[in-house]
Amino acid sequence: MRIAYSVETVRAAERELMARLPEGALMQRAAAGLAAACADLLGRVYGSRVTLLVGSGDNGGDALYAGARLARRGAGVTAVLLNPDRAHGGGLAALRAAGGRVAAVGGGSEAAGDAEAAVARADLVIDGVVGIGGKGGLRPDAERLVRAVRGIVVAVDLPSGVDADTGEVRGSAVRADATITFGTYKPGLLIDPARTHAGALRLVDIGLDAHLPADPDVEALQHEDVAALLPRPSAESDKYRRGVVGVVAGSARYPGAAVLAVSGALRGGAGAVRYVGPAADTVIARFPETLVHSGPPAKAGRVQSWVVGPGLGDGAAARHSLEDVLASDVPVLVDADGLHLLPTGSDLRKREAATVLTPHAGEAAALLGVSREEVEAGRLAAVRALSERYGATVLLKGSTTLIAAEHQPVRVNPTGVGWLATAGSGDVLSGLIGSLLATGLPAREAASAGAYLHGLAARRTTAPHGAPIAAYDVSTALTDTWRDVLA
Repeated sequence: MRIAYSVETVRAAERELMARLPEGALMQRAAAGLAAACADLLGRVYGSRVTLLVGSGDNGGDALYAGARLARRGAGVTAVLLNPDRAHGGGLAALRAAGGRVAAVGGGSEAAGDAEAAVARADLVIDGVVGIGGKGGLRPDAERLVRAVRGIVVAVDLPSGVDADTGEVRGSAVRADATITFGTYKPGLLIDPARTHAGALRLVDIGLDAHLPADPDVEALQHEDVAALLPRPSAESDKYRRGVVGVVAGSARYPGAAVLAVSGALRGGAGAVRYVGPAADTVIARFPETLVHSGPPAKAGRVQSWVVGPGLGDGAAARHSLEDVLASDVPVLVDADGLHLLPTGSDLRKREAATVLTPHAGEAAALLGVSREEVEAGRLAAVRALSERYGATVLLKGSTTLIAAEHQPVRVNPTGVGWLATAGSGDVLSGLIGSLLATGLPAREAASAGAYLHGLAARRTTAPHGAPIAAYDVSTALTDTWRDVLA
């Protein structure tokens, strides 16, 4: 599992560790890891051209010491100082001693050529402009230099101009090919829009683990984590012991939503799917194994979870179905039209069982009473606010899907791809998560595992080069995806 901590937590851990180490030892550890990663990216260090964009903090010091290491291996290294009077003294001295050159923005230069030319001709540029405490976008001098880059860009700890805690990007920011981060991941490296600026991630161990709290701020599941969550039937299992998921979806106008939700539910581990709604004939024609009922949900038969909302419409019957399902004593997932029908500010803590809400940015904005742009710019804050306001586990769909439950770290799903932005893919996801709920997985675990499998299935479908997909393609890929995760 990848785990990430806030800037405040990281700073506290660094202070504890530095108190136990010789002065400068922690920076040397970071610089060694940064230099090694840059050497790997260059392939051949000797004769390569490296330019450092150096700000005024420790981030710039890391870049300078790493540059000194590369210079000692035969690279031609130029440091461009954006704030010459505040550059890290020890790092600057080390670079000069190793034969590195120095240029200053807005003032005199100690080496031939100007700063922009040094950036443009570099094979690799190290972004050491702003550290993890930086706020807001790049300043004009830095922005101009970043635009001149032609080579590989490596960010020190995180790309300059992004918010380490939230993943927000307010203004211009570095787009790195790789980010070398120290000690632990930072939330912004895992969450869009900042994640798209980070490139490939590499974590350098500098000894922080013992000084970090047990619970991170953000975490991202990996294959082995999801494999441990997926249900496995025992020899004594029957379809009812494995769980029955009820699906309340579809309408005369949107019968396909019912089909897609059922397709996801059938591949989510439950023993049976019980469909309730007006699209029964359409569902049975595609999936004859489905149990069907005309409704209302309370009279359809026993289930271990409900999925309600995809294609449901907004009429009185849809509203009554939502009320019926929320009055049950089993976990409920509410999606799509169900979210539109949910009274604003509903306290779902009053339910006897867990509730999962699965909005996209527009639906989240309506639930919070803010603009869609505000949600998209601050996805981490939005998903936390939704979970706290409604007392539910919330899965906020998007390029990085986020899952929040009260008093627990936010989960980030790392498997999504842009091709999933297609009609009906959310219906498949809802059915899949509802099925996992019926097997007995807790709400947060079901939502996390479902999002992970859903994204992997899309990757499998679009592989190897990426291609348009339909929602049903994702559902049919779920079985092989499940098998791959367990392999």
